[in-house]
Amino acid sequence: MLVSAKDMLVKAKEGHYAVGQFNINNLEWTKSILLTAEELKSPVILGVSEGAGKYMTGFGTVAAMVKAMDESLGITVPVALHLDHGTYDGCYKCIKAGFTSIMFDGSHYDIDENVAKTSELVNVSHQLGISIEAEVGSIGGEEDGVIGMGECADPDECKRIADLGVDMLAAGIGNIHGKYPEGWPGLRFDVLDAIQQKTGVMPLVLHGGTGIPADMIKKAITLGVSKINVNTECQLSFADATRKYIEAGKDLEGKGFDPRKLLAPGAEAIKATVKEKMELFGSVGKA
Repeated sequence: MLVSAKDMLVKAKEGHYAVGQFNINNLEWTKSILLTAEELKSPVILGVSEGAGKYMTGFGTVAAMVKAMDESLGITVPVALHLDHGTYDGCYKCIKAGFTSIMFDGSHYDIDENVAKTSELVNVSHQLGISIEAEVGSIGGEEDGVIGMGECADPDECKRIADLGVDMLAAGIGNIHGKYPEGWPGLRFDVLDAIQQKTGVMPLVLHGGTGIPADMIKKAITLGVSKINVNTECQLSFADATRKYIEAGKDLEGKGFDPRKLLAPGAEAIKATVKEKMELFGSVGKA
């Protein structure tokens, strides 16, 4: 059931749990995540970066695949199709393609320009019933060619963006895309607490969910985080399972080279990762 992410995140904030955003990269990713969400009766957000959208031949292709798969698999839980770290132009492309949720990442602009562009996109998306996420501060690491230094967000700037009526807010609190390095100091809960005090009931978003210790995840949820993004961990699970299949020579047995067999262990590994995260985030049975 494709929907805006707004209601699921409001419920998550009120219920003190988080909804997982799991990025999709192809059919296997999408199918695995949808089936797991349905099995666990959990709401879910399918994230699509601009790079992944291009890889899958465009946002129109992605939207058509997700809508058709949602129907053919008989998915009954709420599913949001969400642009991840979108540019200004990318947001409009996804709106046109039929996405139910977008993220405008204006964190690399000065705050006044971030406010102006976000405000425009809030008005456009809300007229169409589409939810919108904005960003303040910087998520460390690299994703889709966007490199962040991990600067913590200014709580006052977060309030300016939140007051525009965005449905969710991503704020840098020391989190990083990709693998966390040795010696990573951890999340800045003092900054997160200050942001929640300024933004009130606004659902907050934690990017870079791969590798953050479970106790930090749970504490972040108590401080207003209602959406947690996971991508790298699914990629690592998929790669590890596929490598083991090939190293064991399974691709040389019978028709083990058939893509449906070759990719099956990776797809199952994604399901296991998504299940683990949904249980940690507390979204199981919340659909």
